[in-house]
Amino acid sequence: MEKIQIFKNFVGIEQQFKKYNWLYSIIICASFLPFISPAIALFIGLALSISGIRHENIHKYTSKILQASIVLMGFGMSLGAVISSSKTGFVETVVSVTTVMLLGIMLGKLLKVEKNISLLIATGTAICGGSAIAAVAPILNSKNYQNSFALIVVFVLNAVALFLFPFVGHQLGLSQETFGNWAAIAIHDTSSVVGAGAIYGEKALQVATTVKLIRALWIIPLSLVIAFMNKGGEKKSIKFPWFILFFVLAIVFANIFPNFQESYAHFSWLGKRGMVVALFLIGSNITVSEIKKSGPRSFALGIILWAVIASGSLFFLTR
Repeated sequence: MEKIQIFKNFVGIEQQFKKYNWLYSIIICASFLPFISPAIALFIGLALSISGIRHENIHKYTSKILQASIVLMGFGMSLGAVISSSKTGFVETVVSVTTVMLLGIMLGKLLKVEKNISLLIATGTAICGGSAIAAVAPILNSKNYQNSFALIVVFVLNAVALFLFPFVGHQLGLSQETFGNWAAIAIHDTSSVVGAGAIYGEKALQVATTVKLIRALWIIPLSLVIAFMNKGGEKKSIKFPWFILFFVLAIVFANIFPNFQESYAHFSWLGKRGMVVALFLIGSNITVSEIKKSGPRSFALGIILWAVIASGSLFFLTR
């Protein structure tokens, strides 16, 4: 009887596993639809995991999907626009990125937040939210719960900023150009920057998008710096983030051979959708117990960093 019961349990687990395979396949396919945003995908994954619905094998592909998505998104970036705009916003970008990263590291130590979580949140705040976190995570070899918590912090603050920034901008009477620069510096993800700029006005949208494009490229040097700092012991060599090099080559290639713009648009779209799939997989591999490991101090770190960059950049732009 005992052997029969064990067999029944095994069959039940196998059937349940197959059911989860189908469910994961459906959600991954749905991630290529336009109404499934990165934030929605992440929270769908979290909801499944918290409900006890987890796929045991698919998560090993998460890092590869992240890296491939970043490279594909490079085909959608205009090198000419970046070079032109960088002449006016270079100093501001250097100051803000450096300040946020250093402040994030110091506050992380002060609040006793895990090193990887501190770096991920600081990187997402300094550059371009979820995309920056996704780029740096493989370099840090960070754990799933660390990636997920950093992404949760960024997405929550993004949602708040999308509505808060236009309101504050109108209350302070900010010009279209000033608001565009402020949104690009202080709002994490490009999607929320574009949304806030569109709400505020056409000129604000153009400025915000261009400046954010410049900041997104800072993923490259920052990733190299983090890779060097994270090499560990003396005998351990630096693991060069090759996907960042391919990301650069994709940008250069797309601008040298402009005749294939239709194909580049498809590649960029595939990269953005691939990022959505990767965020779903990250979220679906997180558990409540792992979230508790991070604690409220990590969220406090993200809020403080965001408040500092938002108020500091606003002061700098309006003085």
